[in-house]
Amino acid sequence: MLRSAGDHDLPVMLRWRNHPRVRAASFTTHEIGEAEHARWWAAVKDDPARRVLVYEHDGAAAGVVTFAGLRPGSRCADWGFYLDLDGLERSGALLRAWIGLERAAIDHAFGPLGLTTLRGEVLAGNEAVRRLHRRFGFAETGRHARDLGGAPVDVVAIQLTKEEDA
Repeated sequence: MLRSAGDHDLPVMLRWRNHPRVRAASFTTHEIGEAEHARWWAAVKDDPARRVLVYEHDGAAAGVVTFAGLRPGSRCADWGFYLDLDGLERSGALLRAWIGLERAAIDHAFGPLGLTTLRGEVLAGNEAVRRLHRRFGFAETGRHARDLGGAPVDVVAIQLTKEEDA
């Protein structure tokens, strides 16, 4: 299940986002401070082009899904996510939650958001995430270098297109 993120979610979202393994798989690798996190939230929470949602797994908050580039008339947007790695690993639910989050994000994109195309980017070396995206039908549509911490890193562009009803 996905629900809109609120001010009360900020502390846990920051803790999850600052997990060393989440940072290692992200385009922002430094530890994010509270002030930086608050500035980000102030910029996104009322932006009609963006959505920040909390994924709930077995009744508990377990991850974050973001959508960006939502514009009137456009049926394409970008997405990203991260999970509560520590909590989900402790409970033994990480893989189930990861799959559930991906399914919920796709359903939300092609359902309530009315999208027909969902795009994202993945660090080329993050084979586990690339494999999961392929499992859900995402195609790898390109590759480019991106500066990450002063060094070029290979990034893979992904895209999923909604199958039209026959």
